[in-house]
Amino acid sequence: MREKTNSRDTIVETAAELFAKQGYHGTGLNQIIKESRCPKGSLYYYFPEGKEELAVECMHRIRREVADKWEELFAKAEQPADAIESFIEGMAKEAEASGFDCFIPFSFWMAPEASSVSGKLRQACQQVLDSWQRIVSGHLQASGVARSKADEIAMVVISLTEGALLLAQTNRDSQPIRNAAKYVRLLFNNINNFD
Repeated sequence: MREKTNSRDTIVETAAELFAKQGYHGTGLNQIIKESRCPKGSLYYYFPEGKEELAVECMHRIRREVADKWEELFAKAEQPADAIESFIEGMAKEAEASGFDCFIPFSFWMAPEASSVSGKLRQACQQVLDSWQRIVSGHLQASGVARSKADEIAMVVISLTEGALLLAQTNRDSQPIRNAAKYVRLLFNNINNFD
């Protein structure tokens, strides 16, 4: 039974890396099978619906990993702004450490493609982004920010981080991410000026 779990995890890990490097359309099942070194039968055993089902699983995996990171940072921070700034700074460090390889914003590799491929993929993308926004909004609300404002700020934070990642990946430079961290602090310093 343990071997099956390892095969499944290996397939998902390999697919997630390839989707991040090449996008959904640029990644084929044969490549996933070859690079994961798992039998073709294993892929279809765990993902009988094929590539779409595997991509949805990859999205859920990314959602959980990023959500765990958000929660970890919010638990350590005195203020939500500290956690958000730390999260964004961490992205810059990860981008630099990876040499910008396999470091593509979630919205770039999945959301645009998913919208045109299938409703199931689009819905999974929406769930991922919504879950991250809910985490940020929930912590803002817990710090005393009204729900409607917290929801708006959370959307801006996720948009800002995904956009900064896109610019950083395109330019192969972490400065857009570092700028996002700086301006998030400015946003929070002026939170009461927004209606």
